[in-house]
Amino acid sequence: MNTDNIENANNANNANNASEHLAPAVHEMAGHPVELLPTRALYVPALQTMLVADLHLGKAAAYRRLGQPVPQGTTSETLRRLSEALASRPVNRLVVLGDFLHSAHVHLAPQSLAAMAAWRHKHSTLAITLVRGNHDDKAGDPPDDLAIEVVDEPYTIDGFQCRHAYMADSASNEKGFTLAGHVHPVVTLKGRARERVRLVCFVVGPGYCLVPAFGAFTGGHEYAQSRHETLYAIAQDRVFAVPFQRAFQRASQRASQRAS
Repeated sequence: MNTDNIENANNANNANNASEHLAPAVHEMAGHPVELLPTRALYVPALQTMLVADLHLGKAAAYRRLGQPVPQGTTSETLRRLSEALASRPVNRLVVLGDFLHSAHVHLAPQSLAAMAAWRHKHSTLAITLVRGNHDDKAGDPPDDLAIEVVDEPYTIDGFQCRHAYMADSASNEKGFTLAGHVHPVVTLKGRARERVRLVCFVVGPGYCLVPAFGAFTGGHEYAQSRHETLYAIAQDRVFAVPFQRAFQRASQRASQRAS
């Protein structure tokens, strides 16, 4: 058996072992069963393609250059989590839905660059495509040695329109199911004892899916759900649909409070 076959066999075994511990939500999109994974990634089994959004690599380094005290190691942590996500499924292609890098400062951050290079070396056979986002426009393309294909939106894959930011009135939406990031969606759930928990979530609407921010240092924004959307929240190793009325009541209450 040659080394490529050994690597493929090992990847398949790792994917089988890792997938036993994940409970994704499955939703049909563009005629394909699509898995919404607890790792914050979206996976299309028929295409062996995984999609993530908003890694914002080098963000902490950029903040430190501005004199702001922020944690170190967030780029390495994001890349570690990305490796875990890839190991959970057989993946031939990774698509990043924008904001791979946070700012141009990352090109001057040796530790961040070294972490990215080491990660890429471990995944040297993986095809990677970056759909440019608003931060990528300012940060510039990733270093050439990362061997990442960089494209403008929309990027089409077998019925999917891959973008960074979803635009409801875009004519390209008619050409396929839209997958996008950008909004960093989260949902806050309340218990009967007034306890609260804030969870990262996917947003699935008619003809589109918004993928949560993948990066370890990205934050999130409360998503105002419409009646035509389903929020799939991530809680540890499982993904579950959030009842609409619960999220709708919270959004309505906040709107009423602001109005008063």
